[in-house]
Amino acid sequence: MNTWEKRLADAAVREPRRTFDVAAGLRALAEEAGYVQPAPEVRRASRARRNLDTLSRLTLNQVGASSHVRDLTAIIGDPMAPGFAGWTEDVDIDGVQVFACALHLASHSESARFWWQLAAGAGHSGAAYCLYLHHLGGGDLREARFWKRQMDKLFTDSSSEKFIEVLESFAGYTARHRDLAPVPTGSLAAEFDRLAEQHDDGGLICRPDTQLADRIQNLAGRR
Repeated sequence: MNTWEKRLADAAVREPRRTFDVAAGLRALAEEAGYVQPAPEVRRASRARRNLDTLSRLTLNQVGASSHVRDLTAIIGDPMAPGFAGWTEDVDIDGVQVFACALHLASHSESARFWWQLAAGAGHSGAAYCLYLHHLGGGDLREARFWKRQMDKLFTDSSSEKFIEVLESFAGYTARHRDLAPVPTGSLAAEFDRLAEQHDDGGLICRPDTQLADRIQNLAGRR
């Protein structure tokens, strides 16, 4: 073998191929492009808002959602009805939760918070969780911690941590796979604009009616 043949043979011996770290490569490209990764609290707030949207859609799509709103309307739909004192024993609390979630999806966050508070005060753990997500998504950690403690009080036989884990896993899965039917928020917003003109109390939408129940029934495709 002459000198050139030896050199060519040596050149054919290559280093072992190293595994390319795709994630590290993408991070390096993002850094070079000037992209700054969001802070942990920003990602946490974004995840909370996503989970709240998903849970609200799930609530409106559940079987019987419109029936709960009809039952709620039968008690408080009359504009001449008295105040809320003592109503939690008779009011359909699941209807309150559906109403609040519909308000949230229609971007009436203050009204949604009012109704979630009513439902949570009556022992609805889902409403307390919605309030936890609502405040976490808005960056209000003090209020979020308060509603987390309220959730803990509602779970006497099981752990609220397990409840949150299951719901957040489900919310994340449905958000990624789009398993939930989308809710046409425009039609909901129109209904709530109508309600605001009829029954508005200091900026809060405070009374559902049968027309809203019909709309929720149509959105969910339930009978």
